[in-house]
Amino acid sequence: MTDDKTKVSGEAVSEPEELREQIEEDREELGETVEALAQKADVKGQVQEKVEERKQQVKETQDQVKAKVGETAEQVKQRPVPVGAVVGGVLAALILLRLLRRK
Repeated sequence: MTDDKTKVSGEAVSEPEELREQIEEDREELGETVEALAQKADVKGQVQEKVEERKQQVKETQDQVKAKVGETAEQVKQRPVPVGAVVGGVLAALILLRLLRRK
């Protein structure tokens, strides 16, 4: 008894066209697998991606800090007396500590 069915990827295939389609699907899957393995093996590429991610994070943080400094500077311009009082209080405390240490 001759059976014209062939097993491809665990499935029985009887028609040549079905066989070709299954082979093409298997090739695509194999190509994706090879590409994924190549990407995992590319340590230099992975490091470069991490560096770029960190650069972007630093830039975002820098932008946030700049915005916050700008807001603070604007608040100081609008209300200089409270900031001056805080700075004066800190200076007075430092002078007082220095005088107490000398004794």
